[in-house]
Amino acid sequence: MQQDGTEQRRETSFVPLAMPLPQEDQARANIYGLLARLLLAPPDGALLADLAGSEALASNDANAPLDLAWDKLSLTARLLPVEHVVDEFNDLFVSTAAPKVSPHGSIYLAGFLHEKPLMLLRADLARLGLGRRPGVRETEDHLGALCETMRQLIVRRRAVDEQHEFFATHIASWYLACTNHLRRAEGAQFYARVADLLDAYFSLEQQAFQVAEDDA
Repeated sequence: MQQDGTEQRRETSFVPLAMPLPQEDQARANIYGLLARLLLAPPDGALLADLAGSEALASNDANAPLDLAWDKLSLTARLLPVEHVVDEFNDLFVSTAAPKVSPHGSIYLAGFLHEKPLMLLRADLARLGLGRRPGVRETEDHLGALCETMRQLIVRRRAVDEQHEFFATHIASWYLACTNHLRRAEGAQFYARVADLLDAYFSLEQQAFQVAEDDA
């Protein structure tokens, strides 16, 4: 358009739309997100109802460990009222002294909180551009926080080898000791099934990472 002999140009900015994650990665991110949510806080009524009404995972094998763990968690969600699950969470994980279960990597790797494994984790998180949000009570080596970190690595499209390295370094070496502890803890019902889901899913992740490494 001409105005007073001078061409007037309208400046426009183009913001590319983020492409959706591949279906498999979105499913992985969703499971990590669910595990983080269940480990960091008790489910509310809506989440418990969603779990109770959830369908079986899509799988070629209904007897696969992940499918079985999911079905047992869903069944337990149907049987237990939300008040019971909240009380169970508080009984297991919350205490003015030592809780029954402390799902922190430093506990299982070094015997105490705030030890060298946490310092190494913080260095890796800084390198990845991640860190604990202000006001968050749990330290970064809490298993729920680590699940959230894995979710972030997926949704931020970090390379599979970076995801594998983080998982192998900060989760794989101790999670079984933690989930076994949780499963055997007195009063664990709903969270015993969460432990089963953790075991089944993390085992599947390790297999997938190994396949990806072999194919590289």
